[in-house]
Amino acid sequence: MALKRCCCLLVARGLDVASSFDHSNKDNRDDAGATLPSGFTNPPLDWLVRTWSVTHSTLAMWRSARNLRITYSPLPPSPPSTEGPRPRIDDLVEYEKSSGKGGLKTVAGIDTACGSSDTGSWDWRGKGLLGFVTSHWEIVGWGEREVEGSSGEVESWVVTWFAPTLFTKEGLDLYSSRKEGMSPKLAEEIIAKLKELDAPEVVEMVKQDMNEVQIQLPWKET
Repeated sequence: MALKRCCCLLVARGLDVASSFDHSNKDNRDDAGATLPSGFTNPPLDWLVRTWSVTHSTLAMWRSARNLRITYSPLPPSPPSTEGPRPRIDDLVEYEKSSGKGGLKTVAGIDTACGSSDTGSWDWRGKGLLGFVTSHWEIVGWGEREVEGSSGEVESWVVTWFAPTLFTKEGLDLYSSRKEGMSPKLAEEIIAKLKELDAPEVVEMVKQDMNEVQIQLPWKET
């Protein structure tokens, strides 16, 4: 994980896709003591907690799914430790089979921030029968901007990197705040930026495995 954090994360966190909002940060040091690129800051927790459409992913398992979304909901922080209590969020993944058969599928877990003030680096643990499964994921880019051609609609977006688990490979996801999916222009720009990173393994993963996730509204609800 340290190698990934040094070689990939700190490069990828410089991603800037013409955001209309200034996310500069006076304190540009994360809880692990690593210096982040100038101009990058982690997103506020209250900005992150919402339902996101997962519009693009490198994971092969989502090629047979549609209407993939992740809902982050606030939870009480973890018990205080030497560095203080750490933020926690409920993590609910929902999706449907691309055939539309079988109803709504869910994967539930809890995310605990890796530091008391680090909302960009999280450890995930599954709930229930998946309680033995853990993973790690990080926000490597985020922002907001007006949807091109709209009358003022603002689109929020996130790029996440996640470590491999017992069941999934390492990968990247693109999120959008829009239920109908990320605007094509924004998706094109983000993917182009990812391909320019000084991180060969990530670039190759994007080139070989990044695919659009099918969206067919309306969503099935629980």
